[in-house]
Amino acid sequence: MAHQIENMAYIGTTPWHGLGSRLTEKQSLEVWQREAGMDWKILESPVHFKADAIGYLGSIHSFPEQKVLFRSDTKAPLSVVSQRYQVVQPREVLEFYRDLTERSGYELETAGVLKGGRKLWALARTGQSMALKGNDVVNGYLLLATSCDGTLATTATPTTIRVVCNNTLTIAINGASQAIKVPHSTRFDPRTVKQQLGITVSQWDDFMYGMRTLAVRPVKDHEAKAYLRSVLCEVQTDKPEHTGLSNERALNKILSMYEGHGRGAELESAKGTAWGLLNSVTEYVDHERRARSNEYRMDAAWFGQGAAIKQRALDTALRLVA
Repeated sequence: MAHQIENMAYIGTTPWHGLGSRLTEKQSLEVWQREAGMDWKILESPVHFKADAIGYLGSIHSFPEQKVLFRSDTKAPLSVVSQRYQVVQPREVLEFYRDLTERSGYELETAGVLKGGRKLWALARTGQSMALKGNDVVNGYLLLATSCDGTLATTATPTTIRVVCNNTLTIAINGASQAIKVPHSTRFDPRTVKQQLGITVSQWDDFMYGMRTLAVRPVKDHEAKAYLRSVLCEVQTDKPEHTGLSNERALNKILSMYEGHGRGAELESAKGTAWGLLNSVTEYVDHERRARSNEYRMDAAWFGQGAAIKQRALDTALRLVA
């Protein structure tokens, strides 16, 4: 099976997806660039095509509206995009964190390359941390990801990771994600993105206040099942006739995790609460949901359908305490 992850580096404990090579702490961005497999450039070339069989090569023409993006190291093609497409280089993803790591207490924890170079990301811990009742610790992170095939805008996403189970959850305030997206039709300006993010303590505090309210909101059995049906009802498979069965299996699995079989399910903050219910969904998406490989599951959990499920789970949970 082909791996989606081209390369990846991390510090500390093995990431929840179990992938990558470990670095010692306090490494320079240059070391991260090399070890995370991001020490190459995205180059571009005009699109040419062969129209007729005139001579040995035929008649070669250009298509000026499009360009080919390819890797500088392997020359492997990455995508065909419009001439207006603004490329974000692998180095720029890591450079985004330079002032944050050198002056603001951030620390890179993972970085890497997905799908042969078509998708790039880095994740840094912000230094923000909070414990819910029962010492249920949640840490703050900032994820920056981009693509060069049009599948993902350059996106800076404040996120959290629950330590006991490594579940990831995008920070949302009043039902709105705090992610900043820069389409590839415009130039990526790191300074502007950081200003828009407003990387402040108040944003974190507002979000964690919501999580605290979930941790003290008791949930009855019928509410738990209604919640999961609401979260899973929009999930589709590539075979629509199997959606109902797939959702029922997912519901039963998540319910079992919520009722004591999930990581951290017995903590005071999670047992029988809306917080525990939310984390049963995020744990399922991050660790248990069926996927062709851990790489595919990670991609979906951060950028795809898994991320959408987790956002819906958060929105639905917050309605329980509204």
